[in-house]
Amino acid sequence: MTLASGLDAPWSVVRLDDGGVLISQRDDGQVRELTASGDLRTAGNVPGMVSGGEAGLNGLAVREIDGIRWLYAYHATDEDNRVVRMPVTGDPGSLQLDTDREETVIDGIPHASTHNGGRIAFGPDEMLYIGTGDAGRRERARDPEYLGGKILRVTPTGDPAPGNPYGTAVYSLGHRNVQGLAWDSSGTMWASEFGQDTWDELNRIEAGGDYGWPDYEGKAGAADAIDPVAVWAPADASPSGIAVIHDTVYIAGLRGQRLWLFDPAHPDEEPWSFFNERFGRLRDVVPGPDGTFWVLTNNTDGRGQPREGDDRLIQPAFPEG
Repeated sequence: MTLASGLDAPWSVVRLDDGGVLISQRDDGQVRELTASGDLRTAGNVPGMVSGGEAGLNGLAVREIDGIRWLYAYHATDEDNRVVRMPVTGDPGSLQLDTDREETVIDGIPHASTHNGGRIAFGPDEMLYIGTGDAGRRERARDPEYLGGKILRVTPTGDPAPGNPYGTAVYSLGHRNVQGLAWDSSGTMWASEFGQDTWDELNRIEAGGDYGWPDYEGKAGAADAIDPVAVWAPADASPSGIAVIHDTVYIAGLRGQRLWLFDPAHPDEEPWSFFNERFGRLRDVVPGPDGTFWVLTNNTDGRGQPREGDDRLIQPAFPEG
């Protein structure tokens, strides 16, 4: 079932508690609202956004704090990537970004046209997690003083979160290009990551964990790095957004043009794939209402082949059996 069509290079989708839906568009900086009638309208543009390659307006997250509903957005400027927040006002169908009250949460994240990261999400601890790319400086991905090639963890206002392993915003390191963040019911954190030429990764994230890039890619068995729990050839995956639904990890595949499912309870089993090439490139996946899931296509980003109605937000159904 198609929920929305005609999106332009969409990147992230968030569902609001009152039924509203917001979608980021990477290249023009618009935040689009999907209304209950299935129409799209613009809730606002993120100020100061600069796009180019993989950089632009990327991940979104929503959090209500002291009666204010904040939209958090990861975006590029001329100098850096940063996360900002601004209130979302109005009711579903007439949501509006209050850009006059925009606040910078964290800045100084390196940006580039590739390896740009961009996924953000609030964890069960109510802290904000930020997936970054190495921005082409692969030699610094394991350097805790560099914000690229990391998962960051900050308070909702941008301070280093209590208990972070280095006393800074850095939570884990040795990543090439983090693209998806999600948690299962036990509180375990999962992250998807673009590989170089050999292996894409799904990682189980630990505080202070070093995931080895650029010295290792895939399951290296190295003593000084944590191996991924699942790997794919980039042509089969290029994993982007992820979601955990009924403790199964759903992984949206870009180059692979499919949805992967990984069962953490049976880590030695091969992940399952669905919808191979049916919808084209898949950028994001999120839990939908009543046990459903939603998938955001990404065929208009300059790397795909747009189909009629692209890009779309869809609610697929698994084949019977």
